[in-house]
Amino acid sequence: MTLTAQPTYFGHGGAHPYERSLLGGGALTLRAVGDTSITAGRAGEIPDPTVCAPGAACSAASAATTIMDVDRYTAEADAADLSVIEHSAGSVIDLGCGPGRMVRAAIVSGRFALGIDVSATAVAMAHVSGLPVLRHDINDALPLEGKWGTALLLDGNIGIGGDPRALLNRARLLVNPQGLVIVETSAGEGEERCFLAEVRDRCGRSSEPFPWAQIGAGPLTRIAAEVGLQVEARWSVGGYGEGGNEAGADAEAADVEAAGVRTFVALSA
Repeated sequence: MTLTAQPTYFGHGGAHPYERSLLGGGALTLRAVGDTSITAGRAGEIPDPTVCAPGAACSAASAATTIMDVDRYTAEADAADLSVIEHSAGSVIDLGCGPGRMVRAAIVSGRFALGIDVSATAVAMAHVSGLPVLRHDINDALPLEGKWGTALLLDGNIGIGGDPRALLNRARLLVNPQGLVIVETSAGEGEERCFLAEVRDRCGRSSEPFPWAQIGAGPLTRIAAEVGLQVEARWSVGGYGEGGNEAGADAEAADVEAAGVRTFVALSA
């Protein structure tokens, strides 16, 4: 008999800190665990936790602690979120949508929209709000494949599965030939890390380890080109205002995050 490892998703397992934070509020801390890094496999595979992806600075020890503002995920769309909707083309599918704030924002703007998330809690919260969100893995067969106008990867979701290359390729296949993939990048311009991570809530409760990645706009541009995507637009919104100081070198990343600046890249085929 062959045993197949089951994927571990962002924030799941352990003491379920992600679900607890969705329901009770409070930030999560994302941090690397152990001293191993990961490399990506084919879509749907669990990455090998012993080898780095080509070109990536993947030491788990080097991955910075990241604060994830779950309260923002459950709130209404903010100015940065709305800038994403303004840059979107046509219908919108939000990959890793959480409780569905971007789905709501897209619908309010007059667009057809759908959210996808693996969290039963997030999906249930979206349904209570009357939002069209389905509980699926991104690699499942999804509605209207190849017909969406825009696929979103926000709130660090380019890190899902620890394999940005495979994830970008999956998103590319979901949109139509004139469609866009909009990615929110890490604050560090040159950041490119893949690692095993966990999240902890404010009470110190931890998830199971899961494969994750963090990537800045520079490496994202390179990886996007490898899967047939090119940059259509790049913008930042936050403490310095749109079009102001964007995320620069890694040394500036902490200042950018502290200022609340979020950077987005729109990619097209």
